[in-house]
Amino acid sequence: MTDRAETLPKHHRAGQSEKLVITASSLGTVFEWYDFYLYGLLASIISAQFFSGVNETTGFIFALAAFAAGFAVRPFGAILFGRIGDLVGRKNTFLVTMGLMGLSTFAVGLLPSYASIGVAAPVMLVLLRLLQGLALGGEYGGAATYVAEHAPNHRRGLYTSFIQTTATLGLFAALLVVIGIRTLIGEEAFAAWGWRLPFLISLGLLAVSLWIRLQLEESPVFKRMKAEGTTSKAPLTEAFGRWSNLRWVLIALMGAVAGQAVVWYAGQFYALFFLERMMKVDGATANILIAIALAIGTPAFILFGWLSDKIGRKPIILAGCALAALTYFPLFQALASAANPALTEAQARAAITVIADPAECSLQFDPIGRNRFDRTSCDIAKSWLARAGLSYANEAAPAGTTAAVRIGAATLAAPAPAALAPEARQAAIAEFQAAGQAALTAAGYPAAADPDAIDRPMVVLILVILVLYVTMVYGPIAALLVELFPARIRYTSMSLPYHIGNGWFGGFLPTTAFAIVAATGNIYDGLWYPVIIAGATVVIGALFLPETRTRDIDS
Repeated sequence: MTDRAETLPKHHRAGQSEKLVITASSLGTVFEWYDFYLYGLLASIISAQFFSGVNETTGFIFALAAFAAGFAVRPFGAILFGRIGDLVGRKNTFLVTMGLMGLSTFAVGLLPSYASIGVAAPVMLVLLRLLQGLALGGEYGGAATYVAEHAPNHRRGLYTSFIQTTATLGLFAALLVVIGIRTLIGEEAFAAWGWRLPFLISLGLLAVSLWIRLQLEESPVFKRMKAEGTTSKAPLTEAFGRWSNLRWVLIALMGAVAGQAVVWYAGQFYALFFLERMMKVDGATANILIAIALAIGTPAFILFGWLSDKIGRKPIILAGCALAALTYFPLFQALASAANPALTEAQARAAITVIADPAECSLQFDPIGRNRFDRTSCDIAKSWLARAGLSYANEAAPAGTTAAVRIGAATLAAPAPAALAPEARQAAIAEFQAAGQAALTAAGYPAAADPDAIDRPMVVLILVILVLYVTMVYGPIAALLVELFPARIRYTSMSLPYHIGNGWFGGFLPTTAFAIVAATGNIYDGLWYPVIIAGATVVIGALFLPETRTRDIDS
């Protein structure tokens, strides 16, 4: 590759209509993202269906972990299918990934629940999520590389930005399907069996996607390399076994993709989880508000892709990361006030404090689902608040003190379980929780967000701002990654940092953030994860990431 800025030819010699290439590649990828994100949208329902054998807090974190499992294996899919794409071609590789994604998604809709077959249900669910992750690990790099290798050199940012819209459009399509089915059959039926329908519909989308992709020819860059015998014989070795290329993989990961990933998932998925779990907005309303914000913000992917052809990829991506790191805390606090003003006012007027001996307080995260958090008075108090999604402060008490919860002026003593028989312990816990709920109600804490009190314009405005940050970091990223690496190992090289960033840094964001919240008691503390990662990306990217928009990608 070279940096021949203004001497680049205006266009690659493409074998077919550019519009067909963009349309077919983008639509096929939209359907794959639709499949993948259905799970995230339905995490609360899936938690009830497949993880009902554990406590509520652990079950929800389990559901998020199963969501993240699909992300965990994405780098392995990138290695597997990236190698195949560099060896045998871009087109056939992403046909295989599409088939694997569609069939595994369809199968989720057929899975029996935990109540039907016990622990086998979540095991099979996680296995299907792993297959989805492998498929998606091979899809993105192929689609982005394919479009970029057809694009005019001076419009790669614009052309690949259409691929960048596909993740959000897939999420938007999934939202519309979920909202439509929920509205048509009602919440009760949707929770019981209707949640399966969006997964089953994916079989039809798979057929359409495969037909669209079959209309495409191979990338002109790959065809030329094949004809000249210059394709890589060992793409994994060339990409990751040689420091000259590996260093760019690491710079791409830490100086661009990691920050892009946490901004993407914080701005869309964490915002949705925050509305539902913390602000107690009903699922249908939260989905509609997110869908409106996505509809307004999505065109900005194209805008920032186009702009990156004019001023560069690097400044736009790093500016998006910096804005996110600086404004997430005030934005989410404003989102809380607009979505559930009664809850926000109650927290300010009657703050909750857990007064306990720190030595008897466990971490409120149970990854194996065996801890019921009922062995100490502190655990009983904190697990109740964690399940309720309420923010609380911690106040240390002398050793041996029985924990208490202060809600405004009222103070409730938690049960001391050590001296109680099992049946008496459960009765005491139930009595404590009932008294606690009464105290919350008296202090003005709402059981759920009042639909009439939600400031919908303000919620949508904040969500649009979060989506615009997403478009800044994500719109130019495909062009940057394609341009960083030589054509012979491009599919392999760009896919790994992209999927480590988005699969691990981004995919584990909801699970990590909610675990932090459960551990600290502060509903905003989960934001430290994306803020720190985005901030680190700004520093690393500013120091080491090159500008790539003028590079020739033919070699």
